[in-house]
Amino acid sequence: MTSELEILAAQAEHAGVVLEMIRGLAEYEKLEHAMAATEEQLRETLFGERPGAEVLLARLGGEWVGFALFFPNYSTFLAKPGIFLEDLFVKPEARGKGIGGALLREIARRAVARGCGRVEWSVLDWNEPSIGFYKKLGAVPMDEWTVFRLTGDALTAMGSH
Repeated sequence: MTSELEILAAQAEHAGVVLEMIRGLAEYEKLEHAMAATEEQLRETLFGERPGAEVLLARLGGEWVGFALFFPNYSTFLAKPGIFLEDLFVKPEARGKGIGGALLREIARRAVARGCGRVEWSVLDWNEPSIGFYKKLGAVPMDEWTVFRLTGDALTAMGSH
């Protein structure tokens, strides 16, 4: 990792940078068609009255090169809070320089400081480079679990009864 690397907590004025990172992640994951976020929405939902998540930004040599978006969760079995890492992305041209590891270390540092019992995230099953990276860090895949999602019309229908 280079000494030029900075990890910063994003602020409202960084909403455009966060949007750029989300677009880069959507492109990498081949999910551009699912991308609906706008800078205004991010400003409101991340930096407004009730922030839904926190964002760390990575800057290398003055250039924005990565981000991590995370929020609290809770483990009933541990009776402790935790952190769920929703997104971790490093621009392709900046990979291999320790940026992803630095972002994860900062999240782990915050988790420890907050008394969290764990940090969790999901990874696409085809994303072998990331899976290998996470395993090298000591992360363990939760293969026996299946993620479910309620969204769109199904969420609306469920929430209106």
